Amino acid sequence: MSDNEFVYADNAATTRPDPEVVKAMEPYCTAKYGNSASQYYEMGRQARMALDEAREKLAALIGAKPEEVYFTAGATESDNWVLHSTVLTGKKKHVVTTAIEHHAVLEPLEFLKENGYGDYTVLPVDSVGRVDPEELGKAIREDTGLVSIMHANNEIGTIEPIRELAAIAKEKKVAFHTDACQTVGKIKVDVDELAVDMLSLSAHKFHGPKGIGALYLRRGTRLAPFIHGGGQENNRRAGTSNVPGAVGMGKAAELAPRYIEDGPRQRKLIEEIWKGVSSAIPKIRRNGDPESRIPNLLSVCAEGAEGEAILGYLNMSGIQVSSGSACTSGSLEPSHVLLACGVPVEIAHGSIRVSLSHENTDADARKIVAEMPKVVARLREMSVTWKG
Repeated sequence: MSDNEFVYADNAATTRPDPEVVKAMEPYCTAKYGNSASQYYEMGRQARMALDEAREKLAALIGAKPEEVYFTAGATESDNWVLHSTVLTGKKKHVVTTAIEHHAVLEPLEFLKENGYGDYTVLPVDSVGRVDPEELGKAIREDTGLVSIMHANNEIGTIEPIRELAAIAKEKKVAFHTDACQTVGKIKVDVDELAVDMLSLSAHKFHGPKGIGALYLRRGTRLAPFIHGGGQENNRRAGTSNVPGAVGMGKAAELAPRYIEDGPRQRKLIEEIWKGVSSAIPKIRRNGDPESRIPNLLSVCAEGAEGEAILGYLNMSGIQVSSGSACTSGSLEPSHVLLACGVPVEIAHGSIRVSLSHENTDADARKIVAEMPKVVARLREMSVTWKG
């Protein structure tokens, strides 16, 4: 629990920057503020060296070569880069994705389709949010240029069988991309073990700064630049390099093994939270795969209580959680992820996502278990439709 005595349990939305990350960034916001593209004087060379070192650290975290890592403004940009470049400049303009992808994948695909640039197929998932590899094999067509399937879902935490899915794409000579925002820094992620061609990630999901991310692009994979107007990132991504952000991301990557090592403890806390709330709240269901999932996330639906109302009352009790994806938490629409898993609309409205980090404690878990049943009971008492 923090000094402010509130429980922050929305780490799937964003994490607190590690103090060591902030410390590493500070010189590049003050004294070492040079442009990394200015190689004719000392400050520019300092910035370039820092950028290169950060790239090496990030590459080491995901098992890549430094020259395969390209800094972006975040995973949303990385996802858009992959999708737009594939459809707009590739010869094969059909993309295969899933019904539970982040909007950073689904919305660009819909935009491209609506404007006549390409087409896409959405794969269904089972009740725990898992993709059937056989369905992928059936969906790939002669004009398929890309498969984009997330490594782990941001709302329910289910880990997809990426290696198996990527092997199917490779057999059919189709490039494979995965959004690994929710796995990098939480579990081991190795691009060779996953056998992916492209991988997106964001620093702020594993205790780095906001506004910086990366795209892993396997050597030999063809992908046209997305942003034009300069020679940065090996002529792949124009724009003055965010050196402080890259340094922070590099430091977070260096520290990430600590966070990954803490995963089993977080998984234990999640199970304690689930055991506590499920025994105290009738008609509550767990979403996602209880086994094959990231260790820090619990998604539940409580019948007879609106998710947004649960959030509000929990906040007043000093607990900060989410009703799903941070990008859609302001929406009254039920989660597209839960609907794809077959959760009825009226139940999907009562979804809550608890996501921990290495900073969460046993006391945090106990407070969630103590307060959530009270909130749900209060809302059910106020409901005119709840019949118990």
